[in-house]
Amino acid sequence: MASVVIIEDDQRIRQLVTRVLAGKGYEVDGAGTALDGLQRIVQTAPDVVVLDMGLPDLDGTELLKMIRAVTDVPVIVATARSEDRDVIKTLDAGADDYLVKPFSVEQLEARLRAVLRRSAAESSTPQIIVGDLRIDPSARVASLEGVPLQLSPKEFDLLVYLAERLDVVVSKRQLMAEVWRQPYGGSEKTVDVHISWLRKKLGETAANSKYLETVYGVGIKLVDPA
Repeated sequence: MASVVIIEDDQRIRQLVTRVLAGKGYEVDGAGTALDGLQRIVQTAPDVVVLDMGLPDLDGTELLKMIRAVTDVPVIVATARSEDRDVIKTLDAGADDYLVKPFSVEQLEARLRAVLRRSAAESSTPQIIVGDLRIDPSARVASLEGVPLQLSPKEFDLLVYLAERLDVVVSKRQLMAEVWRQPYGGSEKTVDVHISWLRKKLGETAANSKYLETVYGVGIKLVDPA
């Protein structure tokens, strides 16, 4: 069974989640502070991290950036922060899923299973080549005409999602549900912003598109310029 590091300063919650997940066969390690949690991640290389944002020594967003600097381990954020801006900021910083407190351990376990399935699928995903664009989902790197693209985690996720559906029109609502993991809420404006950023890094504009083609009133698709 998978190994999990839980970074949560509330001892009652940490012990409850640890006990239930351990009873289901997970190997669970807990930490009550950001720095202790980071040390455990580096030392044990877990399969998944569950991260609270309100930690006593460091804000969870800063810890998430530190985690992303050393590993691509899936991170599920479990927090009381429910504002759209907090969700978007956290997902853009590299979180793989977002769970708002209060939640049941059963719901958390379902999220764990989901990110583990995605992680297993990505580990065996071949490279995607579209024109001069080359994407390696497993290594999380992309290049255009041999030049590496400096993409944020969500820009990369967006690019992979579209590339895996070459020539298929995808709606903003679908992108919010599948890329941002917000099937029942969230502003679609964040999709527009990320598409704009991605266009710029691909060397194109909405008026002069090459890879990202907008189908007005429907959505967007990735196409082969050739």
